[in-house]
Amino acid sequence: MKGTKAKVEQKQVAEKKAAKRKPANEAQAKRQMKKEKKAKKDPNKPKRPPSAFFVFLDEFRKEYKKANPTANSVSAVGKAGGEKWRTMSDGDKAPFVAKAEKKKAEYEKSLSSYNKQQDASPEEVAEESDKSKSEINDEEDDESGEVMCFAWFSKHFRHIYISRR
Repeated sequence: MKGTKAKVEQKQVAEKKAAKRKPANEAQAKRQMKKEKKAKKDPNKPKRPPSAFFVFLDEFRKEYKKANPTANSVSAVGKAGGEKWRTMSDGDKAPFVAKAEKKKAEYEKSLSSYNKQQDASPEEVAEESDKSKSEINDEEDDESGEVMCFAWFSKHFRHIYISRR
């Protein structure tokens, strides 16, 4: 019995040493340090917007697949798209740049709301998520609509409200 316990203990000690063992070279040490330091990504965080080239590449990929149905390589599509992008003038690139800027503005808006949610207390987040999109849009509307609604209500229903009191 003593022999088996000693062997089990030796294996456990060996496993602990292996876990603490230093990497063989500096490159492995750097990779190991990066893995340890790397924070986990939040799946709720909005994705970064595509650049103008990637907006172009989305549309170009569809055209390229129609013209070359046998080309299955991602690299071939990327190379062909890159060559076409380089040959395009600034005027030809303008619609893609505009779309990319629009997506960037949407991203910044969603990122700011995401950051506010991260900073806000859990009660505020729950309250905000309970609201429907129409209620949120109503809050963002200008006050002139609210004033008009109030004026209409007071004109037509004020006497009913007073009589019920």
